[in-house]
Amino acid sequence: MNNRRTAAREFVHGMTALILAMFLLGVSSGLGVIKNIVDIWGALLSVPEYPAVVMREFYQSWRSWSHDKSFLSSEVKRLRSENAELRLELAKVSGSKIYSEDRSQKTARVTLRAPMSWWSEIRIDRGSQDNIAQGQAVFSSGYLIGRVSTVSRMSSWAELITSSSFMIPAVIDQTRELGVIAGDGNGSVLLKYIPAGRGVRSGMKVSTAMIGDQLPPGLPIGKIAGEFIAGTDGYMTYRIEPGADISSFYTVEY
Repeated sequence: MNNRRTAAREFVHGMTALILAMFLLGVSSGLGVIKNIVDIWGALLSVPEYPAVVMREFYQSWRSWSHDKSFLSSEVKRLRSENAELRLELAKVSGSKIYSEDRSQKTARVTLRAPMSWWSEIRIDRGSQDNIAQGQAVFSSGYLIGRVSTVSRMSSWAELITSSSFMIPAVIDQTRELGVIAGDGNGSVLLKYIPAGRGVRSGMKVSTAMIGDQLPPGLPIGKIAGEFIAGTDGYMTYRIEPGADISSFYTVEY
């Protein structure tokens, strides 16, 4: 009796296992069919989705490029600002001691000063054959009056500090305040962008700040005149009395 029960139980277990195996086999084959259907459907959907995928990739690439460009631009601005600050600090430290009035200078004759550009430029009878270079300082009576703007073989043009387009960094010798020398085109020279309340007084000397090899710091320009112009942005503009008579001269030094 027990053997019959055991055999019946084993038969039931075997049939159950067989049915379960057949079910799993059917399900697995069904999953393969479903996967194939899903693959086909995905391929069909990829066609209308393609522009969206391309746009997404383009947007991600553009966003990354824009971020890199913004970062590099900010770094360039920061480095330029630091470079400018270092140049100004160097000008403060070096001061007018770099310029030596004992240095040898050559003389050139003024060959043309047109009435329409009287306060803007002059032509001199020295050129590249005389080692004249663009940007070179031009003096009268030992004071800076301009710089060479155009050079040919036998003559050159020099822009005067009274020209409306003439602008160079300058420093007040006594206070070491830095500003910008600019002409007004009518015979006047101004010192701009000096912070208010810095104790600047008439008679203080003004010279060039750090500009470059052709215009080193310490070249004498003139002195602060008595007329001051107050700005609305916290800066002062001072009229400069040039050390040389720019209204009338016939020779220059270089």
